[in-house]
Amino acid sequence: MATAADTIEAPPAPPPPAAQPYLFHRHALLVRVTHWTNALAIFFLLMTGLNIFNAHPSLYWGPYGASADAAHRWLEIGSKNVGGEARGFVRVGDVTVTTTGVLGLSTAPNGGPNPIAYPSWATFPSYRDLATARNFHFFFAWVLILNGLAYLGYSLVSGHLRRDLLPKPGELSPANIAHDIVKHAKLQFPKGEEAKRYHVLQKLAYGGVILVLIPLVILTGLGMSPANNAAWPWILDVFGSRPNARSLHWVAANLIGLFIIVHLLMVVLAGPINEIRSMITGKFRIDPEKA
Repeated sequence: MATAADTIEAPPAPPPPAAQPYLFHRHALLVRVTHWTNALAIFFLLMTGLNIFNAHPSLYWGPYGASADAAHRWLEIGSKNVGGEARGFVRVGDVTVTTTGVLGLSTAPNGGPNPIAYPSWATFPSYRDLATARNFHFFFAWVLILNGLAYLGYSLVSGHLRRDLLPKPGELSPANIAHDIVKHAKLQFPKGEEAKRYHVLQKLAYGGVILVLIPLVILTGLGMSPANNAAWPWILDVFGSRPNARSLHWVAANLIGLFIIVHLLMVVLAGPINEIRSMITGKFRIDPEKA
């Protein structure tokens, strides 16, 4: 015969403890060192490159490249007088855009007008000094090359390139790429286990810069040098002419600059403390996914 004690139900089991954030080792030491070395080198390369470009702010395709070849310019940054007023402009093909105050005509440090392609705040040195700019440019170009070789060597040996940066065939499907674009547009960044790996847009961006744009700026830079042309004539054969190499060098450098802007914006939006810490200490905070 059952008693009252037999009908008493056991108390419900306590809920499992909520998942807690933890630090995940995301970046190896050599990856972190080469990342910051690369950032320093590219910073100086871009600013000295703008100073060098100011010496002749025009680009050409084919066997042209001097002031006498003005009709063959596909890009020009300069200033002109319009109705008695100086205006800066950028011309690409047949399209001309007024850029007074930024490109072509900006404000000099003394407050006066500065008829120069790129403003002084964007160049190193901040004043017109082609010799100094070239010396720094060539020095940091070798820093970029040696640093890049160290990174690629480590990435190949460790499997970092294959495992983390090269997209897998399934990731390149239009649906997956579109899904990642929507997630980024909504600022819905990965949580939990998903945050431990790069997703397809990151892989395409990082891989494109590391494997395409940086090698392109290095090869086109070598292609602009007569001394290097004598040592490695095949480089100039690849690009067809030094003006072609210079144009491609400028395009690739600007794409790298655009990548840096987007990269820094994503770092700020995703949480700068966590992102920067991971590139200093290697530790990345993993937040649990919401139920």
